[in-house]
Amino acid sequence: METLATSKVRLNEIEEMVSEMIAHQGVERLSDELADLNLQMESPGFWDHPERAQQVNRRHAEVTKILESCRQLSGRVEDLQVLVQLAEEEGGGDELLPEILTRLEEVTAFAEKRQLELMLSGEADGCDAIVNIHPGAGGTESADWASMLYRMYTRWADHEGFQTELIDLLPGEEAGIKSVTFNVRGTNAYGYLKAETGVHRLVRISPFDAAKRRHTSFASVFVSPDLPEDIEVVIDDKDLRVDIFRSSGAGGQHVNKTSSAVRLTHIPTGIVVQCQNERSQHQNRAQAMQVLKGRLYEVELLRREQQLDQITGEKLENAWGSQIRSYVFHPYQMVKDHRTGHETGNLQAVMDGDLDPFIRSWLLHRMAESGKING
Repeated sequence: METLATSKVRLNEIEEMVSEMIAHQGVERLSDELADLNLQMESPGFWDHPERAQQVNRRHAEVTKILESCRQLSGRVEDLQVLVQLAEEEGGGDELLPEILTRLEEVTAFAEKRQLELMLSGEADGCDAIVNIHPGAGGTESADWASMLYRMYTRWADHEGFQTELIDLLPGEEAGIKSVTFNVRGTNAYGYLKAETGVHRLVRISPFDAAKRRHTSFASVFVSPDLPEDIEVVIDDKDLRVDIFRSSGAGGQHVNKTSSAVRLTHIPTGIVVQCQNERSQHQNRAQAMQVLKGRLYEVELLRREQQLDQITGEKLENAWGSQIRSYVFHPYQMVKDHRTGHETGNLQAVMDGDLDPFIRSWLLHRMAESGKING
């Protein structure tokens, strides 16, 4: 049973975590940087150089958000400390304990959420995300698993208050999907979802098997940033192959009557992207180019981290030994991330979009690996 003493221990742990986060961010340095950015934005002729102005504006928003998060964290912890002190002065604080416990849960959740945000410091972390899901070998079973992952990510986006926008979807022959590409729009969408890049493994009794046998299926997830205009990715025309074809799937009378769908192949890397969701060939090509730029940006980041041997071209190898996470529906229920060891038995919650614990553990793992925090 929770007591005032155990609540104090938990509060001290939260206070220590918050102090470490604030120290890691360098609040004093960021305050000085914000003051300098304000001076730049107020200077005459600031908008004479639009690209530079956009960079300054974006950095100003990032720094402001970090400082506000740190301020809110400190304020909530201090308010709870005052409440605990008041309870102690009243000789046990039984009457205040329920409120303390409720606010402690709120502060813990708020601190963990802010910790996620404060760990996102990459150039493109604040961008929208472009997500591609592709089933592995296995026919209908894998295609159905890809559609389940698509639902999981759209549910996660809904929970976060993000918007999703379909770019391209190829339905499976019997069920599920052959591939899907979609945008997730919201602050730090890419910073969060980049944790999901990899092969996802499913173990379950197949609903498509009359003998009710257990099947293992794989699907790859690839996440890239939807880059703003001030982050430039140069693509040489001679490195591109452009294919125009008729759209397929839902879309009303327009579908299959005009060749408006566009497929782009980046020859040096083998990356293939396509878009058929827009009405015109011009719109589809522009959308496909945006997706390709994000993919190439992500590949370059992976190259810098010497991980290009794990992710090459279009997708990871959808096979044994390469999965980042397993989802077991039978003979027991569990989701386990093989990179971090984080796991949960609440399978349904994960499939309904409860991914933050996995994302948080991966970000902490990456920071520990890079030496930014103690492992």
